[in-house]
Amino acid sequence: QVQLVESGGGSVQAGGSLRLSCTASGTFFRINAMAWFRQAPGKERAFVAGITGSGNTDYADSVRDRFTISRDNSKNTAWLQMDSLKPEDTAVYYCGFANYAGRMVYSVGKYDYWGQGTQVTVSS
Repeated sequence: QVQLVESGGGSVQAGGSLRLSCTASGTFFRINAMAWFRQAPGKERAFVAGITGSGNTDYADSVRDRFTISRDNSKNTAWLQMDSLKPEDTAVYYCGFANYAGRMVYSVGKYDYWGQGTQVTVSS
């Protein structure tokens, strides 16, 4: 079992920044992938950014060049630095953990564990 604890959501004005964190605890394989997804009201959960255990990253086109994902394997923690936030970034953000994943994972169904979600609200 893996538990994920997220923090860092909140409300900001457009152009502002927020930093989300996700810490994993429990028993898991050292080869894994972590990612952030988001879900806006009435929409499906969608991939935002992901990072493998070796540090490979990828982003959704809508956030590329504005968001940065990073991780510290010694702390079992991943962060999502969100800059130049836009109202359309408003959503609940979820941290996902894919055990045994050596490559980037984009599909919701491939993630084994999820955090509780944290609300990000960007006002214009």
